[in-house]
Amino acid sequence: LQNVRINPSSISFQMWKDIPVPFYLSVHFFEVLNPKQVLQGAKPVLSQRGPYVYREYRYKTNITFHDNDTVSYLEYRNLFFQPHLSNGTEDEYVVVPNILMMGAAVMLEKLPNILKILLSGALAGLKQEAFMNRTVGEIMWGYEDPLIDTINSLVPGLIPFKGKFGLFIDFNNSNTGLFTVNTGMKNVSQVHMVDSWNGLKKVNYWRSSQCNMINGTAGEMWPPFMSPTSLEFYSPDSCRSMTLVYEQSGKFKGVPTYRFVAPKTLFANGTDYPPNEGFCPCMQSGIQNVSTCRLNAPMFISHPHFYNADPSLVNAVEGLHPSKDQHGLFLDVHPMTGIPMNCSIKLQLNLYIKQVSGITQTGKIKPVVLPLLWFAESGSIEGSVLNQFYNNLVLLPLVLDYLQYIFLGLSVPLIISAAVLLAMSK
Repeated sequence: LQNVRINPSSISFQMWKDIPVPFYLSVHFFEVLNPKQVLQGAKPVLSQRGPYVYREYRYKTNITFHDNDTVSYLEYRNLFFQPHLSNGTEDEYVVVPNILMMGAAVMLEKLPNILKILLSGALAGLKQEAFMNRTVGEIMWGYEDPLIDTINSLVPGLIPFKGKFGLFIDFNNSNTGLFTVNTGMKNVSQVHMVDSWNGLKKVNYWRSSQCNMINGTAGEMWPPFMSPTSLEFYSPDSCRSMTLVYEQSGKFKGVPTYRFVAPKTLFANGTDYPPNEGFCPCMQSGIQNVSTCRLNAPMFISHPHFYNADPSLVNAVEGLHPSKDQHGLFLDVHPMTGIPMNCSIKLQLNLYIKQVSGITQTGKIKPVVLPLLWFAESGSIEGSVLNQFYNNLVLLPLVLDYLQYIFLGLSVPLIISAAVLLAMSK
C-alpha cells in the first residue's frame, strides 16, 4: 500500500514520474485509390498504408503536491520516427481527402450561397481539389496551405489556427493538459483518480452532464486491489471519459493480469445505447461525432476498420476488414497494484465528406464517413522493471507461500511431541 501511493518515497513514484515503459505510436493511413471516380459518386476504394512507427517518450513536469491529498502535473510526449519498425518512410506520398477543404465545405453548408460561391472561386484560384497527394510527414506534422489564410479572411474564426495544418501537429512536443489526481495518501482506493483536468471538474463538449463527467484515472495506473469488473479513464485526445470492461484473467510474462477491453457500447449511438445520447448528434452506431471538440470540423472517431460498428459503415467503402485481434483495444493490468503490464489503445480518425451545393470542388461525392487513418499507442513492461515486478509480486510471494507450508510441516511433529510429553507427565 505504501508503494503504490504517489509519494516521492514510494517505489512506484519514479515509474509514475518518468514512465519506463517503451511506448510506440503506429499510424496506418487509408489511401484513396479512385479519387476521380469518388467525385462522380462512386464508392471510395481504400488501401491501408503503413504502419509508420514512432517511439514515444513521456515525462511529467510541474509536479506540485497540494494539501488536499492531490498532485498536479503536465505530461509531455515526444515522438521519434523509427524507420526499422516502419513499412515505409515519412517521404512517401499518399492520396487522401483534402481535409481542410472538405471539412470547411461541410462546415459552410448552411451558410448563405454567396459565401459558398466566394469560397468555391477562391478554391479554384488556389487550385484546390477534393483530394490531395501529400507525404506522410506533411499530413502528420503539418504543411503550409494558402487555403488557411483564405478561410480566415472569408469566415473569420471558422478555424482557430494559422500557418501550418497537420493532423498530429499538436501531438508532438506537447502536453495533454493539466491533470490533478489523488495521491492516495489518505485513501489508497482513490490513488490516481482524476480530481480535475485543466481546472475543470467536468468538460462542456457534450449535451449531457453524464457524458461531460471526468471519470477514472489519467489512463496510466489505477488503484490497487482491482476487481474484475471495469475500469475508467479520461482521454483528452478523445475529449471524454471511457469505460473498459473485464474480459478475462491471464498472465503477462508470468505476472498475473486482468484484461480489459472496449464494450460494444463505447461508440454506440443514442438509439442503440441511450446513455450515449449526450454525445449526439449521432449517425450509425460505432462512430462518435467529435466535432464539438475538434474545431467543429466533421470529424468522427471509431475503432479501426469500423470494428464493432454498424455494417453499413464498412459497406460504404471498399478495403476495410475489421477484426478483434487486429483492431480491438485492450489493457492488461496487474490487479494487485493497478499498474498496466501490456496495452494497445487503438482509434481511427474519420472525416465526413459529401457534395455541397455551391462548392463545385465537391463534385457529386455521396455522403460517407471516410476513414483517414488509424493509430495504436502500445507498450509493455520489460527488462529490469519487469524483473523487479516478477521478483517482488510473483516469486517472493510464492517463496513465502512455500515457506509457510514448510514451517507448518515442521511444526506438526513438534506439536505432536509436545502433546505426548504432556500426556506422559500426567
